[in-house]
Amino acid sequence: MQKQFAIVDIETTGGSPGMDRVTEIAIALHDGEKIIDRFESLINPERSIPYNITQITGITNEMVADAPKFYEVAKQVVEMTQGAVFVAHNVGFDYSFIRYEFQQLGYVFRRRKLCTVRLSRKVFPGLRSYSLGNLIKHFKIEVTDRHRAMADVMATVELMEKAFAQDENNETDNLVNLGISETRLPKNITLDQLHELPEACGVYYFYNKEGDVIYVGKSVNIKKRAMQHFAAQTSKAVKMQQVIHDITYELTGSELIALLLEATEIKRISPQFNSALRNRNMNWCIHKYTNEAGYICFALAKTSLKKAKEFDIVTRFHRSAIAKSTLRGLVQRFELCACLCGIEESGKSCFQYQIGKCLGANMGEEDVLAYNEKAALAILAFDRIFEEDMLIIDKGRTAEEQSVVWIEDNQMVGFGYVEKEDLRSTEDLKNAVKSYAHHTDYLDIIYGFLRKGKKVKIVKPA
Repeated sequence: MQKQFAIVDIETTGGSPGMDRVTEIAIALHDGEKIIDRFESLINPERSIPYNITQITGITNEMVADAPKFYEVAKQVVEMTQGAVFVAHNVGFDYSFIRYEFQQLGYVFRRRKLCTVRLSRKVFPGLRSYSLGNLIKHFKIEVTDRHRAMADVMATVELMEKAFAQDENNETDNLVNLGISETRLPKNITLDQLHELPEACGVYYFYNKEGDVIYVGKSVNIKKRAMQHFAAQTSKAVKMQQVIHDITYELTGSELIALLLEATEIKRISPQFNSALRNRNMNWCIHKYTNEAGYICFALAKTSLKKAKEFDIVTRFHRSAIAKSTLRGLVQRFELCACLCGIEESGKSCFQYQIGKCLGANMGEEDVLAYNEKAALAILAFDRIFEEDMLIIDKGRTAEEQSVVWIEDNQMVGFGYVEKEDLRSTEDLKNAVKSYAHHTDYLDIIYGFLRKGKKVKIVKPA
């Protein structure tokens, strides 16, 4: 068990870091047995507190008007939490707000974390609810001022102490270290080193003792993902753990850039333990045939290079989801029949027909030649995942920059970063791009990313 714990609670103007701000903070420093220091302060959030939040916390705009701003208490927050485990009930909420506040100050706030919600679930199984309010009632913890920071901190301290007293299976260390046993770590890797990895988006590299990259990965949270590798107990994971000698990383800010950089690095390096991605095959295909009525039909099939001659293949994909989505897009674009494209059950009118976007080829209502002309145009378009050139703008590595991915002539030209203050035209975006040799994997990655509805900005080049 760690020697010191910083139990933290904050009140805020709302639930979204970046949009909302901290209005109060309280910290109790605990040595595992007792509280050894305390700190609490109202915080001027530099924005108004919504009425409904005041109804919950009792904190008004008048109360925080003369309170210190966060940067004025930041040093004390750093000093009290330095070297301690950051503890909170639903730790992700409090930690994300504190981390954002420090990010605005240009400081990277990084601490080990312990969530008393998760700890309580482990140590006190079977309770109806693990909210702080219900746990307070269950354990008859005395609280005089709920939803004020120090009152909730003291309740969390009492809850944590009860959990510690009953933690026979060392759940506390398991949660803090994400299930990693220090005794199983390679000689050159320590828990401290893993905890120092950034909780940010990017690509990470595992090296052997000869300095060769043996694995490349990507994650929106490098620390969490890297630690999962060391907690895993599959035969492949254990084999890799035994030879890891060092870890480095590259921050990308953008999840899309992380995906593209990971693919690029795997192709460039061919790491030993990236065999799944390195050997990714295009095992899904869309093939065509002509039915008895003379209509050109499409269907999705899983095949191999050896069996490819069994089909009249139009195009290939490495994932069925991308193949299906591509087919659906072309059905809508060329007003094809979803039944004749294997998307809906044959013999019935398709949804497109019901909304007037299909002329009923499946039921013989559309002229065969006219329909097949549309199908022929669709065949020409199958290999063009992106019909239009575009620049995809996403988050950068800092608040002052943006990332950009450039697609032209259905190929990825490259990706890069541009400072916001230098961005005046699409030419500035293009000039920021570093070129990469095209590969169809890049288009699959970009298409898969965009179809998930990720928040990015699409710019059409002038």
